[in-house]
Amino acid sequence: MTGAMYAAISGLKAHMQKLSVIGNNISNINTPGYKTSQALFSEAIYTTLTSGSNGSASAGGVNPSQLGYGCSVGSISMDMSTASFNADGNGMHCMIDGDGFFLTGDKPAATTNAETPPKTTLTETDPQNLELSRVGDFKFDSQGYLVDGRGNVVYGFVTYTTATNNTMDDVNNPKTSTQLVPIRLPIAAGTPTAPATTPAAGTPLYPTLDGTTKMNAYPAGSGNAITADSIAIDKATGKITAVNKADGSIAVVGYIALGTVANPNGVTRLQNGYYQAGEGAGNCTATSIGGAVTGYYNNKAAGDAGAVAVQSSGKTALITGGLESSGTDLATEIAEMITTQRGYQANTRIITVTDSMLEELVNMKR
Repeated sequence: MTGAMYAAISGLKAHMQKLSVIGNNISNINTPGYKTSQALFSEAIYTTLTSGSNGSASAGGVNPSQLGYGCSVGSISMDMSTASFNADGNGMHCMIDGDGFFLTGDKPAATTNAETPPKTTLTETDPQNLELSRVGDFKFDSQGYLVDGRGNVVYGFVTYTTATNNTMDDVNNPKTSTQLVPIRLPIAAGTPTAPATTPAAGTPLYPTLDGTTKMNAYPAGSGNAITADSIAIDKATGKITAVNKADGSIAVVGYIALGTVANPNGVTRLQNGYYQAGEGAGNCTATSIGGAVTGYYNNKAAGDAGAVAVQSSGKTALITGGLESSGTDLATEIAEMITTQRGYQANTRIITVTDSMLEELVNMKR
């Protein structure tokens, strides 16, 4: 009889854990980009009372006799399918229409060489070490970095120039680096000094390459990021353009990158709506939305050792002007809550009945 009681206790624990999953889903019903979880039960261990046999020439076979000892939560899986679009009119807000994640994290380490003036270059960033997000609540901060609502910088492929004064002209058309770096507005040139070729104040200054591969962390010139009158994000390519308030020029800031993994449902949840491409998800790769950025990662040439072509995100694109809604279906969760409550209640009845039987057993001596 105690076996029935222990089986019921395992059922109580399993149903409480499932209710915790349901409660988390319902609590995040209005959380942008939230992905629901589902708890599935599995049978616990069994004790074999009698084994089965195939029978003989004179006797028939028998089936095994086994006693079960309850259930447990076998798995808690996520549903990473795309939810509905929630328009809010903010042009800097983006939703991923399809698979993939925004790549966010801290600013990368920089290395300064011994040149005069010294050049500071950004180290290569492995997408595997970045945090993944489905919430595109973006803005540019006071330093000109593209950040999300939690303050993490957003990674992508930025514009650079080969001009000696770091500006753009008809000859030095915008070029896109394939090194994965934080997206940042161009730096505004400071007050011009001799020689006369010094850019005018407020002129956008773009990063350059140190040699042929590494991105310079900051372009030459003083000042903060340019002041943008308006900023636009292209939904088909993720290209960010900004109108410079100082001279009215249009600056191509760069392209938002998306991280893709082999098994999106296998990512590990972190706090604040972030995910990590850990064990079970596969390797994380930075991709270009709509194949807008071509070439080889980290500005390598086709014949270079370790040259890997930048992959396209395929049919995945952006929807601007809003965020992805929560994936919680309230009707489904309420129904699951009711069945879970009744399952918990039924298990308590097993404990009550078992207790009553044990009481009768103890009272047999009276």
